[in-house]
Amino acid sequence: MKNLNEKTISSETIYSGKMIDVRIDEVELPDGKRSKRELVTHPGAVAVLAITNDSKIVLVEQFRKSLERTLIEIPAGKIEPGEAPEKTAIRELEEETGYFAKEFSYIQSFATSPGFADEVIHLYLAQSLVKVENPAAGDEDEFINVLECSINEAEEMMKDGRIFDAKTAFALLYSKELLKK
Repeated sequence: MKNLNEKTISSETIYSGKMIDVRIDEVELPDGKRSKRELVTHPGAVAVLAITNDSKIVLVEQFRKSLERTLIEIPAGKIEPGEAPEKTAIRELEEETGYFAKEFSYIQSFATSPGFADEVIHLYLAQSLVKVENPAAGDEDEFINVLECSINEAEEMMKDGRIFDAKTAFALLYSKELLKK
């Protein structure tokens, strides 16, 4: 088997923002040649597959500037400095949907775009949902519609492009198996 590792020769951060940093790394390739890598660093995120007591999936609709349109997704958000992913997931579920989960469990973590970004999303399952009387406020620049739908309705949204992101598609595939049981 070939060694596929790249050795970092130098690294320069060219942008630091609220959500991401961008850097350029010079690397030595396995064959000894050099190349450059443009990389996005991200603190990580969580996503929550929330299922109501009547087997509905809780989704949020919001405008995504990067795509210039609204998308329907599972609740999700960025991990704050020093915050454990599970705490982020509990916080985001309440902020975005107004729900608290009596049953909360880790499903899996995955890379979103490993060709250029180090973002990892930690996916959680939230069940035995309870509406919070006075839910925590979400981000002041975040506007959300909350929806609840069956797995069949969610699949239709995937087919017609309203659900378009990988984390939600991944979670829906997982939920399909879960809801069969």
